[in-house]
Amino acid sequence: MSGADAHGKGPRFSLVTRLSALVGTLLALGVLSALGLDTLFPGRPLLIAAVCLLGLLPVAIITLRTQVQPIMSLFRALESTVDSYRDGDFSFSLHWPHNDELSDLVAAHNRLGSVLREQRLGLAQRELLLDTMVQNTPVAMLLVADAAAKAGDGASNGAIVYANLAARRLLAHGRKLEGHALGAVLDGASPALKEALARGGDGLFTAGEGEDEEVYHLARNTFTLNGRRHELLLLRHLTVELRRQEVQTWKKVIRVISHELNNSLAPLASLAHSGAELVRRGQVERLPQILQTIGERTRHLESFILGYARFAKLPTPRLEAQHWDALIERLASQVTFRIEGGLPQDAAWIDAAQVEQALLNLLKNAHESGSNPEDVALQLRRVQDQWRIDVFDRGGGMSEAVLTQALVPFYSTKRSGTGLGLALAREIAEAHGGRITLANRDGGGLAVTLFLPALPGAVSP
Repeated sequence: MSGADAHGKGPRFSLVTRLSALVGTLLALGVLSALGLDTLFPGRPLLIAAVCLLGLLPVAIITLRTQVQPIMSLFRALESTVDSYRDGDFSFSLHWPHNDELSDLVAAHNRLGSVLREQRLGLAQRELLLDTMVQNTPVAMLLVADAAAKAGDGASNGAIVYANLAARRLLAHGRKLEGHALGAVLDGASPALKEALARGGDGLFTAGEGEDEEVYHLARNTFTLNGRRHELLLLRHLTVELRRQEVQTWKKVIRVISHELNNSLAPLASLAHSGAELVRRGQVERLPQILQTIGERTRHLESFILGYARFAKLPTPRLEAQHWDALIERLASQVTFRIEGGLPQDAAWIDAAQVEQALLNLLKNAHESGSNPEDVALQLRRVQDQWRIDVFDRGGGMSEAVLTQALVPFYSTKRSGTGLGLALAREIAEAHGGRITLANRDGGGLAVTLFLPALPGAVSP
């Protein structure tokens, strides 16, 4: 390449050419010096060699140091900028005044720094956008490191790496949570949240009582980040959404009841008119058939109304001591299931008829989920001052949308379902001072958990 290059650094001379020219110049100078000294000191070769060596060696050393020193400085600068890149600082660039191979290396190094700066700027902008979105989402988000560590209640006890504004408001009144152990943060949280985290998996839970009751959906995901196990917890507040859904559901209920009443009353009125006409004509031979049809339609309507009335007018539980083996035996005579673990020997203070109805609804739902009958199971145990009753199946489970609405009265995904099974079980549990939770199981299926107080007098009859 001849002439000035694209960077305006003048003619290009390679580093080898420059060093070769320098060495050649020093050799030529040495030869000329030796010839000149030979005229002054003829026949004295040792003296000439000594004088040339003493005179040219310092010049050669100084000249070589002058040429090599900038190269060594460039290498040190390259080392420093590489260290800066490793630390995430891409603001440095280098300059080399000569047009040789080192200038190509410096140009490539500067281009790399420019690309890294642009990428860093793009990442910073995307991180800012993502952080803005995450911070302003209404879903509470917690990222927990060392998720394998467990607290005493079974929940993760790792350190909180990240928490958005919603999580701070929910768990710490707006204070920062990063760096704190999750177990310590949960000490001031509701028991329902701690129980949901300890249970594992996704699911719904309720916090508070009465008018202050709040419904949440918990989702969790575990992954490995920088060689450490992390868990992402998402808490979604569903109370407002559920109340809006309840209004829509009640409207649907009114339409369903009106439709069913019209479908039953219109034929009854027609049959009654036909029967009266037959009596007037004296043709009574068809009266038994008409009366039988009227009876069937009346019983269907009665069953339909009683189903809704049973839910709407659930009586206050009459708490009495009840041994679990007798209640489980009655259930086993109505529906197939297996018992996981043994049955507690302690008596429970419950309304046996209501709890039996709730468990019957849950077990029937388990069979209708598509699960094999042998996979429908019931587990009963005492956890401190509560009875915990789990109904397991290996059906299709529930999507997140269905999980958020499954406990809403009259909501059903079945074509012929009334939507009262889970809702009635929830009402019975809450009437006893307990609660019900739903969660998808690892490997497929659903786990419905009923919590009931274990101490007598927890709910006044």
